[in-house]
Amino acid sequence: GATAMAVVLGEQGSEPVAEFDTERLTDHRARRPIMHLVDGVNAGLTWPAIELRRAADERGTGLLTLAGPEPDHRWRGFTAAVVNLALEFDVRLVVGLGAYPAATPHTRPPHLSATATDRALAGQVGFVNATLDIPAGVQAALERACAEAGIPASGLWAQVPHYAAGMPYPAAAAALLDGVRIVGGLEFDTRSLQAQSVATRARIDQLMDGNEEHQTMVRQLEAQDDELRRVATDELPGSESLAAEVEQFLREHEAGE
Repeated sequence: GATAMAVVLGEQGSEPVAEFDTERLTDHRARRPIMHLVDGVNAGLTWPAIELRRAADERGTGLLTLAGPEPDHRWRGFTAAVVNLALEFDVRLVVGLGAYPAATPHTRPPHLSATATDRALAGQVGFVNATLDIPAGVQAALERACAEAGIPASGLWAQVPHYAAGMPYPAAAAALLDGVRIVGGLEFDTRSLQAQSVATRARIDQLMDGNEEHQTMVRQLEAQDDELRRVATDELPGSESLAAEVEQFLREHEAGE
């Protein structure tokens, strides 16, 4: 998600519109500022920041980006402020970007799944076809606040191979931006991400070379993925196994926070 956002912000440049008060929203013991140490001298601190910025896609279509650490406090006030800004700027669609580890191979394009304020919007890129009660992130709170204000909203989630979740995975960022194109009609130059994806795949292939256990695992994941891709589009990626993966990931994420 952060990699995709960097592409969005770098497309035509950006400028700040609003900055949220992280003194009231974040716990600095959990999200510490970065100290810049130069030859033993404290040269300054970079504090966590949550910013709304004005940007544009490669065709010049205007958009706003909201990026920063997830607030630790005052979620209701934060989401209300975001929605008020969205209404003030006549925002027509809100899209969140994220990723999660899944049983998927690095040799196949990443799947996308979605949450949304209505079924039709979620179905544009695929959704978890199940009923779940799971811990919510601030993205979910923003979606509900947008729905109550009459603004369509969706969260796009890229599946990253579970064995590559600890490293940058540009293929997932490219998939997220493709999802933004599908749901929002925005166009971004993903050629650099595609080139990085090729290099990342080669690196993972090299790491797995000679390890028969790892290669067997990848072949099994490929067979499973190929079978999923043969299923009708309206069932992708809404399998029971994917629903279980999402639920398990979110519960583990909550436990680890």
